[in-house]
Amino acid sequence: MRYRALGDVRVGAIGLGAMPLSIEGHPDEARALATVHAALDAGVTLLDTADSYHPPGGGPGAGERLVARALAAYGGPCRTDDVLVATKGGRGRTADGGWTVDGRPEHLRRAAGDSARRLGVEAIGLYQLHKPDPAVPYAESLGAIRELLDAGTIRLAGISNVDTERILLAREILGERLVSVQNRYSPADRGSEAELRLCADLGLAFMPWSPLGGIARSSLDGTSALEADPRFGAFHRVARAHGVTPQRVTLAWLLTRSETVLPIPGASRPESIRDSAGATGLELTEGEVEELNGCPGGRFSPSGV
Repeated sequence: MRYRALGDVRVGAIGLGAMPLSIEGHPDEARALATVHAALDAGVTLLDTADSYHPPGGGPGAGERLVARALAAYGGPCRTDDVLVATKGGRGRTADGGWTVDGRPEHLRRAAGDSARRLGVEAIGLYQLHKPDPAVPYAESLGAIRELLDAGTIRLAGISNVDTERILLAREILGERLVSVQNRYSPADRGSEAELRLCADLGLAFMPWSPLGGIARSSLDGTSALEADPRFGAFHRVARAHGVTPQRVTLAWLLTRSETVLPIPGASRPESIRDSAGATGLELTEGEVEELNGCPGGRFSPSGV
């Protein structure tokens, strides 16, 4: 595992997006815990969840409780004290599986306290404002995050699903305690390029969510369980040349986009996160990176989860 900076913390360059472990379609408890433990064994030290990662009709915090249980039950070589747990507040679920947004300061203050209790920590390592609320001025939501920092409820702050204007506003309000931006970014969706570049300029970690978009799962011999999108055939060609999966190539490519990029691929099986973690050991040639850079992308949509 290679490591990168997230604020004043050193984390594995590949994190684990824990959303698939706790929303609808999630694996059973044993496999979910095994997936987190496999991530830790592979050197992953950044676990990303949210209070809204729970099945429809359930209460907030299922994902946070799962991460807490996984860390408590872990007995492998990784020091759990070195693991940075990142969670998010400001979104919710409806009974029919929809998503809501709530950026009111009073909600964020209460939600952060609840998240800290579920995670079993005095201070949340990284707390992220999940999405701008169109009904609440963004500066007011950020003001609540600043209060949480001042109170010691959270150690570091991040924002998610934002444009460059909001990144600059957050930097103005939170200063150097703003350490990360989490936006959708993948081979299929590169519309957040400006935000990625701004993060590189400011020294902020850029955490792509859904980083494997556009890549169909393939086996090592080049055959596909699903037909690969022809727009992204280069990722499959490079994967065959290295004898690895297109997913591993995709994550290795993302790491070349900037020294501040920290992909957080989701996983619901130990095998998936082990493969993803291996991306930090895959060296792409300059020609391969140039070829992958040339694959078409899509438009950034800030309406994600």
